[in-house]
Amino acid sequence: MTASAAENVCRVMVFARAPTPGEAKTRLIPALGAAGAAALHRRLVMHCLRAAGDSRLGLVELWCAPGTGDPFFHECERRFGASLHPQGEGDLGARMQRAFDSALARARRAILVGSDIPTLSALYLRDADQALRRGDDAVIGPAEDGGYALIGLSRCDPELFRGIPWGGSEALAETRRRIAALGWRVTELPALWDVDRPEDLERLPEEMRESLMPAAGGAGDRNGSGTSRNRGGLS
Repeated sequence: MTASAAENVCRVMVFARAPTPGEAKTRLIPALGAAGAAALHRRLVMHCLRAAGDSRLGLVELWCAPGTGDPFFHECERRFGASLHPQGEGDLGARMQRAFDSALARARRAILVGSDIPTLSALYLRDADQALRRGDDAVIGPAEDGGYALIGLSRCDPELFRGIPWGGSEALAETRRRIAALGWRVTELPALWDVDRPEDLERLPEEMRESLMPAAGGAGDRNGSGTSRNRGGLS
């Protein structure tokens, strides 16, 4: 297969927020401090981009919030060869819909993952693509918290993303209901876990723990209590 043909087969999209201290991984700030939480977020985003590149499924796209201007995103573009795309306005569902509409206009299959999944691997992504290649309309990588860490599609419908209770424990269950209502074929992969809460830190691989910084303990370092700004994943 030529390089140009491979580009039209599958797109792997990573959703990520800029690693701004006080705005990234806010629920981890009590344990790590604002700078430490942001540093961990950077490591997680790069891990997911590395897995996406190692999967060799197709072009890798980094979908950025609040926009593509943060220097970290341009560092990722240089290091991993990912193209940068703004997530744009709207809730998570609207932004995911936008990304899939864009990818599926240029490729036969598209896989979208969050950026806070330490156990994401190239093999897991290839398993997702294999399900779509077999003829499934959708593939889901469930998250242990009731959301999902990955969703892949060979077709898209706005009903799949409209009005989903993002950030809660019902996101996956409601998505399953939507897929069933659409009459689509779907495969579910083994569940993954993401890093959202201080207790999740104990499960991190050792190489990621090395980047952690202790919380400074001051009120200023515990800035950013809005958990809705914390979501790099798809739950």
